[in-house]
Amino acid sequence: MEKKPRGNGRVIVCIALILVIFAGFVLRLFDWQIVHGEEYRALSKASTSYTETSTATRGEILDVNGAALAVNETVYTIVLNKIYVGKDNTNDIIRLLIGLMDGCGEAYIDALPISVGEGGYTLDKGSAGDVAYIESEAMLGSEGLTADEIMAGLTERYDAEDIDDAAVRRAVVSVRYNMEKKGYSYSQVYVFAEDVSSDAVAVVSERTQTIPSVEIRLKARRVIKNGTLIPHILGVVGALSEEEYEAHRSDGYQLDDTIGKFGIEAAMESYLRGQAGEKTIVKDADGNIVSEEETVAAIPGNTIYLTIDSRIQAVANYSLQRNIRLARAAGLAQVATAKSNNAKQQSRYGEDCVAGGAVMLDLRDFSVIAAASAPNYDISKYYDVDYSAWLYSNEDAPMFSRVFNGAFSPGSAYKPCVALAALQEGIITASTSINCTKHYDYYENYVVNCMHNHGYLSLNTAMAQSCNYYFAEVGRRTGITTMYLYAEKFGLGVKTGVEIDESAGVLAGRDSTTWYEGNTVQAAIGQSDNTFTPLQMATYVATVANNGVRYRTHLVREIRNYERDETVLYNDPEDPEVLSDAGLSKKNLNTVKKAMRSVITEGTAVDCAGTYPIALAGKTGTAENAGSDHVTFVCYAPYDKPEVAVAVTIEHGSKGRFAQLTAMDMLDAYFYGKTLAEEKRSPRSMSE
Repeated sequence: MEKKPRGNGRVIVCIALILVIFAGFVLRLFDWQIVHGEEYRALSKASTSYTETSTATRGEILDVNGAALAVNETVYTIVLNKIYVGKDNTNDIIRLLIGLMDGCGEAYIDALPISVGEGGYTLDKGSAGDVAYIESEAMLGSEGLTADEIMAGLTERYDAEDIDDAAVRRAVVSVRYNMEKKGYSYSQVYVFAEDVSSDAVAVVSERTQTIPSVEIRLKARRVIKNGTLIPHILGVVGALSEEEYEAHRSDGYQLDDTIGKFGIEAAMESYLRGQAGEKTIVKDADGNIVSEEETVAAIPGNTIYLTIDSRIQAVANYSLQRNIRLARAAGLAQVATAKSNNAKQQSRYGEDCVAGGAVMLDLRDFSVIAAASAPNYDISKYYDVDYSAWLYSNEDAPMFSRVFNGAFSPGSAYKPCVALAALQEGIITASTSINCTKHYDYYENYVVNCMHNHGYLSLNTAMAQSCNYYFAEVGRRTGITTMYLYAEKFGLGVKTGVEIDESAGVLAGRDSTTWYEGNTVQAAIGQSDNTFTPLQMATYVATVANNGVRYRTHLVREIRNYERDETVLYNDPEDPEVLSDAGLSKKNLNTVKKAMRSVITEGTAVDCAGTYPIALAGKTGTAENAGSDHVTFVCYAPYDKPEVAVAVTIEHGSKGRFAQLTAMDMLDAYFYGKTLAEEKRSPRSMSE
């Protein structure tokens, strides 16, 4: 059979392919030169493109029920955008804006640490840090300058010599100085004024219509809804320091960004901040805007739901502060009586009581329902100059969180831990009897005194009566190493895992720089070097109630996106994170729980906490220190089916009932829905 030639077909296919490609080029050229010719001719002249970064809206912080704690409100800002500056008339624009703002009675950002008066220029008090920056090599490069010399240098630097009026010159130089410090550039706008009134916005908009570099923008301002509710937990947002900028610039932070400074605002910064957007602006060689395009959309930060219940927290704050005042008043009255009677002891009755901490945990997952620290303060006024000066100079340190960072000797509240360690290790049994003769002198240089001569008693009675003699002997038999190993499992001397900054406390023996055998008996009654935070004490009693299993204590319930319709993270209370298990037998747990119940029904708390209508199990504690004794009360409730754990420590409170009254108020808020208004109307009596 004769084969047909195939060469002609291949040639035809190649020619057709070439024609198709050629036609594509022709169509593309037609589009470039005819259809979009003018547009692409303009682009061909373009010399530079700029990327402008926009700040994302910060996420909000709510309580467990969605009540607002730190949220955003929209305000007007006036910014200068270098991209739209046609010629170098920055000083003229600034002078215009300053005049407009002064005319409207509005403030603009004035950061120069120099004032002007009839006598000339003077350095502002406390401005050493700023002056050092101005004198650095980054700016004037000369040290020890006077205010006049600094102004002369900056005036020359910013071409402001033609401004005759000293006050106006200083104002312009101040803005230019801050622009440079904040990194004003083609990619970084400068915020000239924040939180501007609508009237001022109208005036500025009208007078700057022909000045494209002046922009009115909307910005989310951080608003704290109740500054005294959880100031030690919430924290604040503030401008980046130079150190923070260097540390975070690789994460995309700009010089004029804000960042969480402490508390939840800092701890959850990565969730709250969001992602900045980007806009690309193209300018031709003549400085004309050729195109603008949003290349990256800004993504707002996430919403944080805390585990805090605002209603219970408000009651805790009020009750703690009230009982501190009552403790101090009772102490002062007792001091007056002692002095009038010429008593040998005329102090240490609670007259020095000013502070304390109180915590309530949810036993499902050790989440923090309430955490009150006193003295308290208003974090919404944190950036108010006068208020801030008061905060930092106040000798009672209201900004110091007694709950998370204050470490106090627990006193006898430590005894359930010692009892569980001794029982689990087989050192004692529930029926082990020890004869209390009031003065425990096994170590002659470390004598432990008891309040009474109890005689022979077993664990239950020793716990109820808080017998120091009994627990000193049990501690000696158990040994310091065994005691602190169990204490660690209960969350004492270790961080609880809470999201914000906290103290690890101090465990006697383990953390002590020196140790003698006699120190062990002091540690066993909650003294020696033992110091724990109220949060650790609440975690400890919660672990006892939870049969020796310790969960991670935490403040965050849930994280959602800004619109709150998508869950980013959820701490399920039914699926808590386990940090340790003390491995306690049910028998030993029940023995100690029963003894803690006896504290309430027939022991040291019977006259106060013993009156509470819901069955409690707990332990009182009084710890010696410089000044009046610290008092602590820990408990969980209900006894038969625990839901919450509470720890209250009152510094120099002297009398344990004040800590118990605070705990009972918090329990009222949890079990009976007590509100702050109800607490104010009908506070608990001191006689309870």
